[in-house]
Amino acid sequence: MSKPTVLISGAGNAGPACAFFLARAGIKTTIIERSPSMRKTDQQIDLRGAGLPWATKEAGLAFVDETGKPLAEFPVREDGGRSFTSNIGILRGEIARVFYEATRGLGEVEYVFGDHVVGIVESGKKIEVDLEKGGKREFDVVAGADGQGSKTRRLAFKEVENPMKPLHQYAAYFTIPYKASDRNFAEWYNTTGGRGILLRPDNAGYTRAHLTVTKDPLPELEGYYMLSVEEQKQKMLEMFSDAGWEAKRVLDGMDKAEDFYMQEIAQVKMSSWSKGRVVLLGDAGYCASPISGMGTSCAIVGAYVLAGEIAKHGLDYEKALRLRRHRS
Repeated sequence: MSKPTVLISGAGNAGPACAFFLARAGIKTTIIERSPSMRKTDQQIDLRGAGLPWATKEAGLAFVDETGKPLAEFPVREDGGRSFTSNIGILRGEIARVFYEATRGLGEVEYVFGDHVVGIVESGKKIEVDLEKGGKREFDVVAGADGQGSKTRRLAFKEVENPMKPLHQYAAYFTIPYKASDRNFAEWYNTTGGRGILLRPDNAGYTRAHLTVTKDPLPELEGYYMLSVEEQKQKMLEMFSDAGWEAKRVLDGMDKAEDFYMQEIAQVKMSSWSKGRVVLLGDAGYCASPISGMGTSCAIVGAYVLAGEIAKHGLDYEKALRLRRHRS
């Protein structure tokens, strides 16, 4: 059976994971990533079961008041039962790097950083993509793994109105220096105006900071994606300067943070994840939202299923992508 060629837009978790599984089937894959390198932004993801060498250890979650006094604590259940947090966590970027390191030296996988897809045209037995810097190239299948705001989705599904379902929350993530008083509990502080600060120390000598605002409407942050990182930081500074607890320390750290990332918390709901030779993968097609705790799991399982269907059906993309939609 002839094997297809696949372009994946996005080198987060879903893209490299899919390339890994496709490579095992001998299918050549090109991954296009807009950033000049693998992204540094990390969020901690809870794992359950056996630990990994790069995992973080977390004793539980504590809700605290403005003095840092715990109001309620929810320790990890050692029996593996459901709890607010897991006793083992891993940074999301580490998972992406695991798949990246496992694929970057393979002959079946090509990484192209600092470029992105600006046009998609199906022509005969191939799909032609236009790259901003790399010109035109042809593939058999294009997979959009470029996040909840997917440009691949906008290019291929032009008839679909915005499929994002807002959950009326915005979040900013970044790394700040670890402090001796940071516990092995994640600490969550909530205050007026729907504002929250979550601190989660990791095992790399840093503390992962999360700033969240939950409010509807929130005109101050509408159109945040059109702002520069510095402008987004300024918005957070204005909103959290009087928040109390560790706000000053967090905002000082945010000012120096190189891994700052901001997003609207939303779900992506599509009636179909494929159109012609284009398929959506991970958050681009079925974002459960960061607060679901299932985004990375959905991305990796989706990558495994998609790779399996492409490997099974070869150049018959209609069967491969149709079966993916039905099974998921």
